[in-house]
Amino acid sequence: MQRLLRAWMAVALIAAGGCATLPPAVQRTSSSALTDTGDTGLARALAPHVAAHPGATGVYTLASGREAFAARVALTRAAQRSIDAQYYIWHDDITGGMLFRALWEAAERGVRVRLLLDDNNTKGEDGVLALLDAHPNIEVRLFNPFANRSARLLAYAGDFARLNRRMHNKSFTFDNQATIVGGRNIGDEYFGASDAMEFADLDVIAAGAVVRDVSAQFDAYWNSAPAYPAQSIVGSSSEASATQVRAHWQQAAQDPRAAKYVEAVGETALVRELLAGRLALDWMAAHLTYDDPAKVLQPPEETETHMLPRLQAALGTPTRELDLVSPYFVPGDEGTRGLRALADRGVQVRVLTNSLSATDVGPVYAGYSKYREALLTGGNLRLFELKRTAPEGSEAADKQRRGIGSGSEAGLHAKTFAADRRRIFVGSFNLDPRSVRLNTEMGVVLDSEKLASRLSNLFADAVVRTCYEVRLTADGQSVEWLEQTPDGPVTHRASPETGLLRRAWVRFLSVLPIEWML
Repeated sequence: MQRLLRAWMAVALIAAGGCATLPPAVQRTSSSALTDTGDTGLARALAPHVAAHPGATGVYTLASGREAFAARVALTRAAQRSIDAQYYIWHDDITGGMLFRALWEAAERGVRVRLLLDDNNTKGEDGVLALLDAHPNIEVRLFNPFANRSARLLAYAGDFARLNRRMHNKSFTFDNQATIVGGRNIGDEYFGASDAMEFADLDVIAAGAVVRDVSAQFDAYWNSAPAYPAQSIVGSSSEASATQVRAHWQQAAQDPRAAKYVEAVGETALVRELLAGRLALDWMAAHLTYDDPAKVLQPPEETETHMLPRLQAALGTPTRELDLVSPYFVPGDEGTRGLRALADRGVQVRVLTNSLSATDVGPVYAGYSKYREALLTGGNLRLFELKRTAPEGSEAADKQRRGIGSGSEAGLHAKTFAADRRRIFVGSFNLDPRSVRLNTEMGVVLDSEKLASRLSNLFADAVVRTCYEVRLTADGQSVEWLEQTPDGPVTHRASPETGLLRRAWVRFLSVLPIEWML
């Protein structure tokens, strides 16, 4: 995991340097989202609804991994003029490979495709990126790329200050008429196809006013200085490499898990309903918030490019309830004081994050663990941790019966916050120093009592029943974990489902000066 790598880089102080440098003069052809898409099938289907809700945004939530994958494939197939995709991670695995191939097929029928990927997780994918970029209707750009393609650890050591700043944004926009925004990256673990882990995540399909804002955000990143044309970094596609990539796509398509996802695309009616004008979208005011791409070029202390103040303004100051879901939760001293101040004013604050057993990034849990006692002092703030074992009835626990993957472990990846059961944020922003100061992020704040109340009700019911509640011990000197079981409540005095060595490792990490990187 890259967060763990970056933490170790700070601890180990590796002295080696990467010799490769980025090309000094790169020609970037500026481009922007297509606006002449009013005659596309998506536009015609949405037009009556957009006209009936001027200035509003129609939203459909994607909580299921299979449905989130199927929506992306089906909308890619439905696009007639343009596709703009922006992601932090796009794995070339079963589901990621199927989506790469779907982009290629869209380009083959004349759709203009722009693919913008953060370069932090593209190791081993230069061949597929070069092949896609070679298509006349596809252009690929890499954000803040690695010049050294084969020795990224050395590249980190030689250019750490730059490479530690990443684009964490996630959006997928079709014909400039509909977009998918949320927490999911592209890869098996985000769509429920992984054998090892399934992430609980959340996206929304959005149509209407906010789509133009998402496209403007994409254009700002696409035309920014840190976004390099792929060819200048990975080179041209060779015939041998192209043959290898196509063979990989074919092999992946024959995987039994792929068959289940092809089936899911065929079974998912939401895009057919959308194209027929029958999909029930919830219409509301929506506010897109995002970091300026120049954030990665400026010192972390320069906050004028940061989205956090705009996110706070869009959510407003809660007066009754604040519900926070963040897989990587490191509030820091300032965030802890802010949450405690809300709780002390009578606002019910509830936080859900990963348990130590469920997290994929131990250093982040170590950073969070330092603030638990301070958060819980004084009451009116409840802290929950997701169990590693998927709750019965969840998508992860049901995978064996569906024949998709074999894992039954769950990890939290959704980033969503609800204020006063009136407004809800869905996007890529974690409540940690990395999202605030180092990475770029994006998301939408939705004025929706329905969606915000759904999250708050989830805390009141499912979270209490299926997650650990972290509480202060009777003497107030440490924390304990309360688990609800069929036989009654069980109290744990140490992080459940973990061994002594892992807990000791986290305690060691918690004393290291690495919180600024988490």
